[in-house]
Amino acid sequence: MQKIDKFLPLSKPSIGDETIEEVIKVLKSGWLATGPLTQKFEQELSAYFGNRTALCFTSATAGLHAALMAIGIKEGDEVITTPFTFVATANVIAMLGAKPVFVDIERKTFNIDAEKISEKCTNNTKAIMPVHYAGLSVDLDHIYEIARQKKLRVIEDAAHAVGSCYKNRKIGTFGDIQVFSFHPIKNMTSGEGGCVVLDSESEQKFLNLQRFHGIDRSIWDRFSSKGASYYDVVFPGFKSNLSDIQAAIGIHQLREVEKLNEKRRYLSERYRIAFENLTDKIFMQAIPTYDFLHSGHLFPICLYDKTKRDDFIAFLRDNSIGTTPYYTPLHLFSYYQKTFGYKAGDFPEAEYIGERIVCLPLYSELTDEDQDRVIDVTNNFFR
Repeated sequence: MQKIDKFLPLSKPSIGDETIEEVIKVLKSGWLATGPLTQKFEQELSAYFGNRTALCFTSATAGLHAALMAIGIKEGDEVITTPFTFVATANVIAMLGAKPVFVDIERKTFNIDAEKISEKCTNNTKAIMPVHYAGLSVDLDHIYEIARQKKLRVIEDAAHAVGSCYKNRKIGTFGDIQVFSFHPIKNMTSGEGGCVVLDSESEQKFLNLQRFHGIDRSIWDRFSSKGASYYDVVFPGFKSNLSDIQAAIGIHQLREVEKLNEKRRYLSERYRIAFENLTDKIFMQAIPTYDFLHSGHLFPICLYDKTKRDDFIAFLRDNSIGTTPYYTPLHLFSYYQKTFGYKAGDFPEAEYIGERIVCLPLYSELTDEDQDRVIDVTNNFFR
């Protein structure tokens, strides 16, 4: 096959002219930090998530960390989560001196196996942190029932799940706490950023303080024409507030996200149909029995023969196609082995998927023609 020079990335943000003009307007305004546009972005996020409170952070990682602090996670506590996720999910637990307690995944959905959560609960367990992998919602009814029975909090790592639905309910419009990511690789972006969605007024107040030094007045409240200069420090917080530059991007992305997701789902279905002839070579993320709507964040495939995975990745790259093996199971990283005693073999389903998974290009600006090239290259490899 002749090598094609045009490189198809794994992911690419879709930024329109209106967004660019909005950013320019902010740059010319002289107010770049957290201000009126960030407030507007949060208001529109709140409306999108069923009029629940939405608070923006510099990243989903910062949001997860702050949410754990808000519910009182401290040294010696345990938080149940999946080993098959980006390392940020577990890092924020460890940063608070708590222990991430991993529960293996379902081989079909790549999500945490809710049936196995109860057996990992101890007197030190304080919360469950499920991850909606690739945009496919976990079995939330089961998880929330466990949380209710054992009096645990639930923080959903919804970094992949803007626009995902569980049983016809949009992720973020119900439940305890959800944390979304607006990283450039995600379905919508603010350049960098994320938000926490929740109901508790006391925890909202904590998060507001936590994201800006523990100061009881926002920058806008202190330096705008009607602001008051004096403030109090309630406790020492971090600095993880979103800027108006980022909000300018996020506002327009939010207004487009349903259309962007629809294109992603269309492309995902094209992949599924195209690979029906490869079912003896690969398998894809399964469709669960409950009603759901996939955000189409990632399109992962798994090779039955794990020994061919690296060759497949190299073949794609030789043909100018970007890819990545999301993710290496967290219990295989040295820190988690040395600190918490995890070892290879502890979570066989996560390891099975982790050794075989490859994500193919998926983004709203991917054309049918470009996707056909990915499909042809994939078929040629397995032939």
